[in-house]
Amino acid sequence: MSTNQRGLEKSAYQGSPSTLCTGCGHDSVTNHLVTALYQSSINPFKVAKLSGIGCSSKTPTYFLNLSHGFNSIHGRMAPVATGAKAVHRDLLTLGISGDGDTASIGLGGFAHLIRRNIPMVYLIENNGVYGLTKGQFSATADEGTTMKGGDTNPYQTMDLCAMALELGCGFVARSFSGDSKQLVSLLSAALRYDGTSVIDVISPCITFANHEGSTKSYNAVKEHNHHLQELGFIQPQNEITVDIPEGERQEVVLHDGSKILVSKLDGVTHDLSDINGALAQLRKSRQSGEILTGLFHLDTTKKSGLDELELSTRPIVELPESELRPSPQTLTTALKSFR
Repeated sequence: MSTNQRGLEKSAYQGSPSTLCTGCGHDSVTNHLVTALYQSSINPFKVAKLSGIGCSSKTPTYFLNLSHGFNSIHGRMAPVATGAKAVHRDLLTLGISGDGDTASIGLGGFAHLIRRNIPMVYLIENNGVYGLTKGQFSATADEGTTMKGGDTNPYQTMDLCAMALELGCGFVARSFSGDSKQLVSLLSAALRYDGTSVIDVISPCITFANHEGSTKSYNAVKEHNHHLQELGFIQPQNEITVDIPEGERQEVVLHDGSKILVSKLDGVTHDLSDINGALAQLRKSRQSGEILTGLFHLDTTKKSGLDELELSTRPIVELPESELRPSPQTLTTALKSFR
């Protein structure tokens, strides 16, 4: 069997068999995440996967059996992830959440995680319903969408990507669970981002939100999905360089011997550094009934929360007591300074 650069087979990144409903979008997200981790040659022993409560929060069971994991209470994944990353900064941190877990009870934790720019991948499996408690509308359900029983949602939706942009998140993207190429590329990039990377994945609920009238059904997403850009991710190897004039095309040979035809556009493209432009794109797509997917914003200049706090480059959990506990003399001096 083929192995990655770490010498591991893809099975090293898999988990237990899923107990979710057959056809659930969350299982597709899991498969794409496994692919991204495998292709990126991530060390599974150096990963912390965290979740809250809900169908989405069950999914860490289905990938990375060899990794550290913690299932927190409802809406509290972000604070737990913040603490885990602060004391064990060398662990790659993956947070799996849902629209209920993030946009309702976990909204405060989500906001402050982004504000602190904690280095982690925050993956939202968004289906617009509380699938674990029989399909009530969540805060991300679109206004006017209907339940299977016919009830209509009267409230305006919460756009978690727009919220992340407003909060200053340096990596903001949206994808669809059925779009393997786009989602694997976004996940591969997010795994390498030194800060909070938020990916909102529209992941249809096959049981409670896959009917006519639901705006997050498979058919609705496929009909209204609009790609902001065509994405691909090349894993780090020997760099292939080309010099293509604007408006022209050139054949490029890749590492595996395959060939691609590369064209350089001479028109206007989306500026990933422009937050206002990204927000305008999101508002425009909502007004037209489109589901805009792709990478909305990328800022590689932001300092991570751990660097802002000037935490030890050595994980805090590895520091001896002599370096963590102040001496009696230090405490006495500190107390005297307050008198």
